[in-house]
Amino acid sequence: MTEPHLVKLAFERESIKVTLSQLVPLKTLRPGIKESKKYVQIVRSIRAIGIVEAPVVARDPKHHDRFFLLDGHLRIEALKDIGIDEVECLVSTDDETYSYNKRVNRLVPVQEHRMIVRAMQRGVPESQIAEALGLDALSVRRRARMLDGICAEVVELLHSAPAPFIVFDILRQMLPLRQIEAAELMLGQANFTAVFARALLVATPEAQLVPVARSKSKDAAGISDQIARMEKELVGLQSQIKLVEETYGIDNLHLTLAKGYVAKLLGNARVVRWLAQNRHEYLGEFQTVAEIETIAVTSMAAE
Repeated sequence: MTEPHLVKLAFERESIKVTLSQLVPLKTLRPGIKESKKYVQIVRSIRAIGIVEAPVVARDPKHHDRFFLLDGHLRIEALKDIGIDEVECLVSTDDETYSYNKRVNRLVPVQEHRMIVRAMQRGVPESQIAEALGLDALSVRRRARMLDGICAEVVELLHSAPAPFIVFDILRQMLPLRQIEAAELMLGQANFTAVFARALLVATPEAQLVPVARSKSKDAAGISDQIARMEKELVGLQSQIKLVEETYGIDNLHLTLAKGYVAKLLGNARVVRWLAQNRHEYLGEFQTVAEIETIAVTSMAAE
């Protein structure tokens, strides 16, 4: 009986509070960054609701009271400018030598929703949140209600996906099982656009829509038939493209091997003579295949 493999945790179980003087940044900020709109927004957000996404650090193996700053350089710089000298951090257990930013999810709609809800629960006024995020109060309220009517499985599937706010409005018109199917299709295609979400909505059977969406679909049926057909075709095309992407490598290998085999056959004079006498229509096609220099170049030229 084999022993179970232990999965190493990417972070320590408990976050820690460190002073800013204990942090060693692993990159320098580019000149002029503090004048950027993004930096100003970060400063306003921290002033209004504090740090929401904790910076990530790694322990310095040579100095127990020092930490390498892996992610959150702008947030740390903003804290310095505000005058805060302590921050709660996540401690990474991974090697600090790789580029950590490649593995960090940026703030996406689901995370933004949770940040706004958390701020409201802390009693932060909507106007203050709106000012911090550069939004109006109505947009803040809409983002706070973004996941109303969205099933928990979809929230989990799309928690780190860059799906626009409107996508959740579209998903809300579907019943939970169809929401999950739509979210899985978007993940499978890596396509989180509103156009694709609308195409999925149009392709959804009426029985899988919420009652309000059913009545809307009936009212618009006579006007949008052509658009509906086009969007359904788009969904089918996306699926076909994904299938081609998955099988392209092995198909290309098979074609390359087939080309080599045909070229070897045509190198035999007796085979060529027999084809010329008995299957002359095949001979021309085989010669065309054998003369292909590379499968990839030919495929691109045919497109």
